[in-house]
Amino acid sequence: MSIYLDYLAEIKSREEQGLAPKPIDDGILLGEVIALIVDAGNEHRADALKFFIYNTLPGTTSAAVVKAAFLKQIILGVTAIPEITPAFALELLSHMKGGPSVEVLLDIALGDDAAIAKQAGEVLKTQVFLYDADMFRLRDALQAGNAVAKDVLESYAAAEFFTKLPDVEDEIKVVTFIAGEGDISTDLLSPGNQAHSRSDRELHGQCMISPEAQQAIVALKAQHPDKRVMLIAEKGTMGVGSSRMSGVNNVALWTGKQSSPYVPFVNFAPVVGGTNGISPIFATTVDVTGGIGINLKNWAKKTDGEGKPIINNDGNPVLEQKFSVETGTVLKIDVKNRKLCDENGEELVDVAAAFTPQKMEFMKAGSSYAIVFGKKLQSFAAETLGIEPTPVYAPNKEITVEGQGLTAVEKIFNRNAVGVTPGKILHAGSDVRVKVNIVGSQDTTGLMTAQELEAMAATVISPLVDGAYQSGCHTASVWDKKAQANIPKLMSFMNNFGLITARDPKGVYHSMTDVIHKVLNDITVDDWAIIIGGDSHTRMSKGVAFGADSGTVALALATGEATMPIPQSVKVTFKGTMQPHMDFRDVVHATQAQMLAQCGDNVFQGRIIEVHIGTLLADQAFTFTDWTAEMKAKASICISQDETLIESLEIAKSRIQIMIDKGMENAAGTLKGLIAKADARIAEIRSGVKPALAPDANAKYFAEVVVDLDIIDEPMIADPDVNNIDVSKRYTHDTIRPVSYYGGTKKVDLGFVGSCMVHKGDMKIVAQMLKNIEKADGKVEFKAPLVVAAPTYNIIDELKAEGDWDILQKYSGFEFDDVKPKTTNRTEYENILYLERPGCNLCMGNQEKAERGDTVLATSTRLFQGRVVEDSAEKKGESLLASTPVVVLSAILGRTPNAEEYKSAVEGIDLTKFAPPKSASAGSSSVHF
Repeated sequence: MSIYLDYLAEIKSREEQGLAPKPIDDGILLGEVIALIVDAGNEHRADALKFFIYNTLPGTTSAAVVKAAFLKQIILGVTAIPEITPAFALELLSHMKGGPSVEVLLDIALGDDAAIAKQAGEVLKTQVFLYDADMFRLRDALQAGNAVAKDVLESYAAAEFFTKLPDVEDEIKVVTFIAGEGDISTDLLSPGNQAHSRSDRELHGQCMISPEAQQAIVALKAQHPDKRVMLIAEKGTMGVGSSRMSGVNNVALWTGKQSSPYVPFVNFAPVVGGTNGISPIFATTVDVTGGIGINLKNWAKKTDGEGKPIINNDGNPVLEQKFSVETGTVLKIDVKNRKLCDENGEELVDVAAAFTPQKMEFMKAGSSYAIVFGKKLQSFAAETLGIEPTPVYAPNKEITVEGQGLTAVEKIFNRNAVGVTPGKILHAGSDVRVKVNIVGSQDTTGLMTAQELEAMAATVISPLVDGAYQSGCHTASVWDKKAQANIPKLMSFMNNFGLITARDPKGVYHSMTDVIHKVLNDITVDDWAIIIGGDSHTRMSKGVAFGADSGTVALALATGEATMPIPQSVKVTFKGTMQPHMDFRDVVHATQAQMLAQCGDNVFQGRIIEVHIGTLLADQAFTFTDWTAEMKAKASICISQDETLIESLEIAKSRIQIMIDKGMENAAGTLKGLIAKADARIAEIRSGVKPALAPDANAKYFAEVVVDLDIIDEPMIADPDVNNIDVSKRYTHDTIRPVSYYGGTKKVDLGFVGSCMVHKGDMKIVAQMLKNIEKADGKVEFKAPLVVAAPTYNIIDELKAEGDWDILQKYSGFEFDDVKPKTTNRTEYENILYLERPGCNLCMGNQEKAERGDTVLATSTRLFQGRVVEDSAEKKGESLLASTPVVVLSAILGRTPNAEEYKSAVEGIDLTKFAPPKSASAGSSSVHF
C-alpha cells in the first residue's frame, strides 16, 4: 500500500500543475492497485479500478505484464471482478498491443476451453505486434491440428487486421492555425530544454509553442468541432532541424485523435502543413503517427513578363500569395481526388504527394510501423499455411530505367533491399524495404524510443542489425536530478535490449558521453551500409545515414528494417584550389551559398547530396555530411577514394578497439564483429574485388552543383539574420556571409567550439592559435567567454598524449571533472576559456545556454531561435555559425575579425586541407590524422 500512497501524493502534486495522474508503468505499483480492486470494501477501490482500466501503459512495461496476468485470471474465471467481465477483459487485452497481452491471448486461444479460445482467437486477429516466438507458437499449434490457430493464421494471411479497419475519409475538413512565419524548427514544438519530460506526454505537451497558442488551438477546436486543426509554417518549411517525435506527439496531443480510450495522452493523426512543405525527416515522423503532411505552396515567386523572378533590394525573390491560410481559415482536403480546396470546394493546390497509396495505408492503420509489422505477419502466415497472401497492400513502386546507371544511394538501396522482385534494378522513386546495418539512439529521445519498443512489445535487438549504440551526449553537460532520474534507467533498458551503451548500468566502465554522431561514424565500417539514428545529424561519411524519429529508431532496432522511397540525388563536385588560410568549414558554407546562386532554389531539400570528396578522411568529411541536415537534405553520401576509405576504416577499427578495451563490449560480441567486418571490407578494397562505393558514369541526378574553391577567399558565416524585415528569412541556414560583411565590428558575447561539427583537428587549432597569440602579444586575454567541448574522450586522450591538452589547460579558467560533474546549469559566463565535458553542450540547448540576448559565434549547426541562446527583453539572441579559427579569434577580440586580422591569426596553422579528387596529392590529408 505504501507505493500506492506515494502515487496518490504524486497525483496531488500533479494536480497543482494542472496535470492528470501519470500513467502507470511500474508492475509493483499496479500489483498494489489490483490488491485494492480485489478488496471489495476498500475506500480506494473505485479509483484503483480507473487506474487499472484507463491509466496503465501497454506493451512490455512491467505494469503491462501484471495487467495482462490479472486479465487472464478474470477471463479464465479464476477471479471475478463485477466491473470487468471476461468479454471486457478481452477488449482491454486487445488495446495492449503486444508482448504479455499477446502471450496471454495465445495461452487462452490455444487452451482447452473451446468457447473462450474462440473469443481469444477473434481478438488475436486484430493484433499485429507479434514476434517470432508468438508466430512460432501459432505455427506449432497449427501443425498439432489446433483449429483456432488455423483460423487465426488464415485471418493473418488475408491481413484482416488491416482490411477490417475503417478507411480514411474521402473528405477531411480542417481549420488552420499559423504556428509561425518562416521555417518552423521542431524546437518550437518540443523545446530541447524540456527534453527531460518527453516521456511524460501530458507534461511535455505544455511546452508546445506557447500557452497562448495552446489556448488558441483549444478555442479553434471548440468553434469547429467537426474539423481537425492544421498546424502551419507560413512562408516556410514545417519541422526543420530534427525529426523530434516529441514534436509530432505534442501536435497530435493538441490536435489529433486519441489512439485508445484505455491509454491516456497517446494521440495520432496530426495534420501539418508548410508553404514549402514538410522537412524530410519530420515528414517521416508524421507518417509514424498516421498523420498528414501537406505542401501548401500558398506563396509563389512573383515573375516579370519574361517569366523571371522579380528580385527585391535584398536580392531575394518577391513572393505573392496564391491563397490565404491565416488562422481560422476553413479548408477541405479532398482525399479521394487528392486536392486541397477552400471551404466552397474550389481547388487550391494538388496534394497528391501527401496521399500516396503507402501514406494512405499509414493513415488507415494509425502508424507506419503497424504496416511494417502487418506485412511481416501476413507473409509468415501465408508461408505457414502454404498459400499465397491475399493482395491487400499497395504494391511497392518499382522503377527501373533501362540504360540508366545507378547513383551511389541507388546502389546502396539495391544492395540492402528486402522483398523486391528478384533481379530487378531499382532507381529513385522506388519504394523499398531495406536492411538497416547500424542504429543509433541518443539520450533525450532514447526514453521515447524505449517507450516505443515497449509499446510494440519488442524485447531484444534484431539479429539483422550489425551494431547499435545508445549515447549519453545530449545530457552530458549537467548531471542534474532530471538526468540522474532518467539516464540510468534508459541505459539499463538499452543495454539489456542489446545496444552498446555510453554509460554502463553496472558501473564498471567510465561513462562515455561522446557525441553520438562521432561514435556512429566510427562504428559504421561499410561504405555500403544503411544507418538509422534518432537525430537529424545522423549523417555518416561512410554509407548513407538517415536521421529519424524515436519510433523509426525503435522499429529499426526491433526489426532490422526501414521502409522508404529511394531518394533522388544531387551531385556535388569541386574545382579550383583551396586557399591555405581557409578551413574546410568555409567550403561547407560556400557549398550552400554557391548552390543557391547556381540553382535559385534549394535543390538539396529532400534529396541525397552525393559529395565527391574523396581526399578527406572520415572525421573531416563528416563536417560536410553533418551540415547537410541544415541544407534540408534527406541524407548525404561521401564518394571516397580507395586508400582514403581504407585509412578511415583503420582509424575506425582502432577506436572500436578502444571501446572494447574500456569494457564496452556486450555479450553478443558486437564490437569485435564490427572490427571483423572492417577487416573484410578493407580486404575487398585492396584486392579490387569491391572498390570504394562510386556511382555509375551514366547515373542520373536531379541536379549537379560544382563548388568553385578559387572564389572562397575569406571565412564564411551562417547568419540567422534575426532582424530581417521578412520574418520568413530569419533563422534559416541559407544566409551565408563573408566575414568582411561585418567590417570587424560585430560584437560577440560568447564563442563555442564543440558539437558534432568539430574533430580532433579543431581542438589542435584552438591550442595552436592560443600559442601563436601568446607569442605575438605576450599573453592571451579573452574579451568574450570561449566554451570548448571536445566531441569524444578519445580525442582528449590523444590531445593529452600529443601535448595539446596541456596548452588548453594552461589558458582555461574551468575544466570539467568527471568525479564531480556539474549538477546545475551555468547561467552566466566569465571572459575565460571553459573546457567542458565531451558531449553536445550548447548545441543541444536542453541543459546549458548562452546568456539571454547574447550574440554567439559557434562551430555548431543550430542557429534556430531559442536553441543555443534565448531572446532577452532588450535584444534578440543570435547564434552565428563559423569555423573554429573564426570562433576562437572572435572570443579573444570580443568581435568578429576583419579579413586581415583573420589571415594573420591563422598564418602557419595547419587548417583542414582539401583538394578535389582529380588533383589530390599525397599531402592532401590533414597532418592531424
